Amino acid sequence: MRSIGVVLAATLFAASLTGCANRATAKIDPSANLSAIKTMHVVKDPEDSRAVNDLIADDLRKRGYRVTTSTDKASGVDALVTYVDRWMWDITMYMIELTVTIRDGKTEYPLAVGNSMHTSLTRKSPPEMVDEVMGNIFKEAQQ
Repeated sequence: MRSIGVVLAATLFAASLTGCANRATAKIDPSANLSAIKTMHVVKDPEDSRAVNDLIADDLRKRGYRVTTSTDKASGVDALVTYVDRWMWDITMYMIELTVTIRDGKTEYPLAVGNSMHTSLTRKSPPEMVDEVMGNIFKEAQQ
């Protein structure tokens, strides 16, 4: 009977650890010069009904960039920005993961990729997730 209690306690402990996992990363191509970028276009995911593209565009504007956004790819910009957002249900819907890629405006080569994942217990609001991802990208680019 005691061994059942130990196994149950170990299982509950392991399950509790998975509820608070989080990750925040950024990778910059060594040849990328993000400081040379002045204009960006955020390509809206057609499936995005939560206006994550607008959150990303607003964040970039606060950082001093000229930014447009639409479902079409724009020409004549220094960089295209694409993203993938994942949502989860836990009493309410929340953004569990956001990945943002900054691409060369002409070749679409990925210059920088940032990712943030927060499970239910460490969840952040969508603007906080965007700020974390973009902050990590530009912090990594300065190093």
